[in-house]
Amino acid sequence: MKTVSAILLLVAGIGFVMPSMAEETKPASPAKTAKPEKKAPAKKAAATPKDAHSSHDDDKEPDVTGLSGTPYDCELGNKLTIYQLADKDQIALQWNKRLHHMDRVTTTTGANRFENTKKGLIWIGIPAKGMLLDSKKGQQLANECKSLEQMAPKSADKS
Repeated sequence: MKTVSAILLLVAGIGFVMPSMAEETKPASPAKTAKPEKKAPAKKAAATPKDAHSSHDDDKEPDVTGLSGTPYDCELGNKLTIYQLADKDQIALQWNKRLHHMDRVTTTTGANRFENTKKGLIWIGIPAKGMLLDSKKGQQLANECKSLEQMAPKSADKS
């Protein structure tokens, strides 16, 4: 019983001594007698330049005069049209009666991916279908989009 009491006293003593020892090892903080200097207000960041691949004005509709578009029929009766612009890395996508510039984004899968980051639109095209996404809302706008070529039955190669 005496050993248990001795251990408890030892532990209690260490508990009181340790905080005072920790205070002794802390470096003394300088007394703050002078008022701290006010920091100058942060300057507003300069307008960020557009992405290197976004050389067009996202608010201005692209000119598709003389271009033939590829119409796509999507599920739920949605329709859209894609126009290939002179620059192969850009398309114009007609959706909800508006034309949108879309810039190609490289992918590792080989899918055709075009984005308009300002509007949040993403077009992903694969050989079987395409889909239009809204990245700002995180939802699909149109799915199972197919052109006439994609809807045509594939002829069986008879050898």
